[in-house]
Amino acid sequence: MALNDTVKKLHTLLAEVGADLTKSEGGNSAAAQRARTGTIKLEKLGKLFRKESVKASKGSKGKKKPAAKKKAPAKKKPAAKKKAAPKRKVAAKKKPAAKKKAPAKKKAAPKRKKR
Repeated sequence: MALNDTVKKLHTLLAEVGADLTKSEGGNSAAAQRARTGTIKLEKLGKLFRKESVKASKGSKGKKKPAAKKKAPAKKKPAAKKKAAPKRKVAAKKKPAAKKKAPAKKKAAPKRKKR
């Protein structure tokens, strides 16, 4: 896709999303949904526009810079071994104490009749 095509699509999409945004402010939920999906499309088109515009600006300068020679990676010193951090003791979770039942009330023995 050429840069000019991308710019035209961005203009039309911006106009559509703008119209849906004004409708959604009035309480139109369908327009709000269209605006949300439109912003996703705008994001993708925006990324494409950036790629194409950078590519176009690099191509229009004329001469390309010669590729720089790659340097060999610097030798790294071996890292000192790290001591493992002491493990923390995890306290066992205490079970909640069982509720103590109140002692059962003793039933009074039936009174004996005197004879």
